[in-house]
Amino acid sequence: MKKTEPLKENHLFRRVYNRGKTAADGRLALYVRRNGRKSNRLGFTVSTKVGCAVVRNRVRRRLREIYRLNEDMLTGGVDVVVVARVRAASSGYHQLERSFLRLTQKLDLLKKEGTA
Repeated sequence: MKKTEPLKENHLFRRVYNRGKTAADGRLALYVRRNGRKSNRLGFTVSTKVGCAVVRNRVRRRLREIYRLNEDMLTGGVDVVVVARVRAASSGYHQLERSFLRLTQKLDLLKKEGTA
């Protein structure tokens, strides 16, 4: 069973932006809102300010892989929108991963020790 579904519709993005909690640093901004489901929904925003299509897609692929590898550590039932900032384009994979994990910890998305 797939744990995470894509967040694609504009009104869902707007709901997360307007009513969700947020945390940000120089590379990423994370918006999170409870969705009342068992599974998570994930969306990405990478502006044209970040770079050309090749650069934006590289950043999006890296962020998707970071989420996939750390998905088991995250709590369920949330909508997550990851917004890439301009510095994300020049950042390496490990810098983006550290940034993502720091922001999820700040938003209290990481599972507590001992919970399944």
